[in-house]
Amino acid sequence: MSFLSVVPDISFKKPMAAMVIGNSMLSTVPGVSAAGANPKATLMTPNLDAELIVNGLKKGMDIPLSPRGCATPATITRALLELCNIEPLIVNAGLVNTPKIPCIDVYGRPGGDPRKEDAVPDAHELYQKGITIGKQWNSYSDLLMLGESVPGGTTTALCVLRGLGYDVGVSSSFIKNNSSVKKVICRDVLARIKNDNIKDPLDIVRYAGDPMMPVVAGITKGFKGEIILSGGSQMLAVCAVLKAMNKKMPPLVTTEYVRADTVADIEGAVKEVGAVAWYTDPDFENIGRESLRRYCDGEVKEGALLSGALWLSYMMNYSKEEIWKAILEYLDRFGCK
Repeated sequence: MSFLSVVPDISFKKPMAAMVIGNSMLSTVPGVSAAGANPKATLMTPNLDAELIVNGLKKGMDIPLSPRGCATPATITRALLELCNIEPLIVNAGLVNTPKIPCIDVYGRPGGDPRKEDAVPDAHELYQKGITIGKQWNSYSDLLMLGESVPGGTTTALCVLRGLGYDVGVSSSFIKNNSSVKKVICRDVLARIKNDNIKDPLDIVRYAGDPMMPVVAGITKGFKGEIILSGGSQMLAVCAVLKAMNKKMPPLVTTEYVRADTVADIEGAVKEVGAVAWYTDPDFENIGRESLRRYCDGEVKEGALLSGALWLSYMMNYSKEEIWKAILEYLDRFGCK
């Protein structure tokens, strides 16, 4: 496939990139997320992603790798935002650990375990705060690339998509999609939704989602320029929520590695929701680094604005070779072979 599955007819002069970060306590359930050395460590991942994307790595630091040696998506994102000369913005939707970097704070809480309690009790309030942020950003940019970092977020996405009536699968950060674990969790969550006869889309997020979802939905509503969602299953869940609210769904961009996940069948899911998705293929199979080639095995696949940074770089007229060079030089700077 070519670098972009579709090169849209979009022109812009002032692009910006932002990432909404948050936690879901589902990431601490064994087998749910590979976005950390162990389930407890996943609670720090959004903070670390944001710090890396905003500040980059410092001299003497190592490139963050997954337990199996895959370079974290935030590393690639940082390299490409430097290439594009874009300073990213971070929105704290609800974290367990206080971030060390400047960010916009909507004062949300970490997402709870939807099997036991409302996951996002303040979903309606977070949606309104997202609208306010989107309106504020209108004067900053004519194109917004909006990403996320929420470990466990594909499981909350599954719960929300199924809660809205879509019989679809979702992606996974594991090489082997751990769909059975997610389906068991989703079964219990859907039982709560059905038992309480929950129909309103934001109430479904309240019951089953994570704090990123209503904030991104709100920003999408408030921002009037071009907006593209960077991510796969998680951003598709946001699109489904917007559709259920009779709001416009922006296009989403994700990686070829998500599209290759047959369990997720992201193309089928996108079609069922009625959304628009584009795919970017950086061809890490041939880039010459094992830490990147592991994406082709199905590890990690996406996250932390990865697909959005790839898309922006290409749309800003950087060639595949220039994009590769920026990524490899960044890895070399910190000794990652």
